[in-house]
Amino acid sequence: MHEQRCCPGYDHLSTMAGSPSVATAERQEKRVGLLDRFEQRLDRLVNGAFARAFKAEVQPIELASALQREMDDRSAVVSRDRTVAPNSFDVELAPHDFERLSVYAQTLAAELAGMVQEYAQEQRYALSGAVRVGIGRDDALDTGIFRVRSEARPDVHENPASPPPPAPPEGAGHARLVIAQTAHPLTRPVTRIGRGTDSDLRIDDAGVSRSHAEILLGREVLLRDLGSTNGTYVNGVQVGETVLHDGDVLRLGGTAITYRTG
Repeated sequence: MHEQRCCPGYDHLSTMAGSPSVATAERQEKRVGLLDRFEQRLDRLVNGAFARAFKAEVQPIELASALQREMDDRSAVVSRDRTVAPNSFDVELAPHDFERLSVYAQTLAAELAGMVQEYAQEQRYALSGAVRVGIGRDDALDTGIFRVRSEARPDVHENPASPPPPAPPEGAGHARLVIAQTAHPLTRPVTRIGRGTDSDLRIDDAGVSRSHAEILLGREVLLRDLGSTNGTYVNGVQVGETVLHDGDVLRLGGTAITYRTG
């Protein structure tokens, strides 16, 4: 997870001294055009309320600019034709700014998410999952200062097309995988994990292979790598096949998965 601090007067579109490159100039032009459209849409939605509510405090346009900068700064080239950028953002405001913004928070978050999606398309960024923007409060921040936290958070789907599983083998207990605080019970004798649509547990992560790994239930619970491109790791160690124990942390691509039995 990454965070940046911003404050009024900071120009998110500024560059280092000297003449900017053509690519940088084009990116800045796209940013400005998209920010103008964002501000106009938001102003229409709330009938100019932001212009009245925010004269000396944080402006919504500053938040939009910060999210664009965050995407540019945190984007990662994973292949010649694929650059992945963050898709999950948490904006934390000072108490005074949060109270004045809270009445519009839902509208603003939706508009910011739409702006992020549009900017990703313009910059040809790939996103690991659906765009999410949350707006919260941090009592440690002074008025006019805000913080942005971001991460590339993949969508995880259980395959509904799979047939109903038989009862788990004796001794399997309540085995489950926990991803981003969501539990996925292990009820099949074999659970395949990967990015492919035929996986039992599908992870939309560019670093995960289409058929990445599988978990086998028996007297012991085994994790087996299926020849994945980036490997399968348990507690930081790459494995081919290993017995899982409660609390083990698996990593497939950029996705952390905790194995639980209790």
